[in-house]
Amino acid sequence: MAVAVAESTSSWDQRLEACQQAVEYQFQDLDLLRRCLTHSSSAPTRLESNERLEFLGDAVLGLVVCDFLYGRFPQCPEGELTRIKSIVVSRTTCAQISEELGLGNFLSLGKGLGHGQKVPRSILADVFESLVAGLFLDGGLEPVRMLVQRCLVERIEREAEAETRNYKHLLQQLAQKKFEQTPDYQLLDEQGPDHAKCFQVSAAIGEDFFPPAWGVSKKEAEQAAAFNALGELGALDHVTLSSVETCDGPEQDDRPDATGSDDQATPEFGSGIFEVPELREPPGQDSHD
Repeated sequence: MAVAVAESTSSWDQRLEACQQAVEYQFQDLDLLRRCLTHSSSAPTRLESNERLEFLGDAVLGLVVCDFLYGRFPQCPEGELTRIKSIVVSRTTCAQISEELGLGNFLSLGKGLGHGQKVPRSILADVFESLVAGLFLDGGLEPVRMLVQRCLVERIEREAEAETRNYKHLLQQLAQKKFEQTPDYQLLDEQGPDHAKCFQVSAAIGEDFFPPAWGVSKKEAEQAAAFNALGELGALDHVTLSSVETCDGPEQDDRPDATGSDDQATPEFGSGIFEVPELREPPGQDSHD
């Protein structure tokens, strides 16, 4: 929910002090802070509003976040760093942080936006960017880093963790890099009543199939199967399967194997992981000899 606009009776001094407490930084130049909080609807001219500061703040925020990501995730490829950065510096995230800090309470807004109305989220995003610029101009990069540490690091870690749990995406990256192929997923079996089905899926790269896995949906089974494949390829570094809802499938004695024969039961979920650490040769490797 967007924050209510501060009452017009609030003095600038009170708002400036409250804003500094919210961001945990004391400005040397209070006129700069006042401009950070002045929307164009209440400024005598656009140059006296926070619009130019928004422009600078967007770039400074991107720099500080990129610097943090580069140092925090040394093994993360450029594409994933870009994905995380695009989320944590988005307008949506900036507006959320403004709400958390209560920046809407400190703004100077025109008549059409004041008098107890809720501040539009676009304006909340703008004021956060302008405040980042103000911190940079007043104190350099360090206060911006401190603000990012307080307000964005948890979001960054959450987004990074979400990506590491996307096993299908990780397997696709590995398969395209090592084998120049895209993984396929084959549905081997489904068991249970319609309201509680379990699905068995195996991942394959070319003609090379990996240990199958069960899941409560085809999507979950594919994620678990990708996890198995990553384990067989020695690419998990002992990561634990998380955030995937698996199931046991049918009783072990009733499970068909992948070929439909009853002579050998299908491997348990997760079987084979870490048993073959060497990377398999790409399918069709002999044709390149």
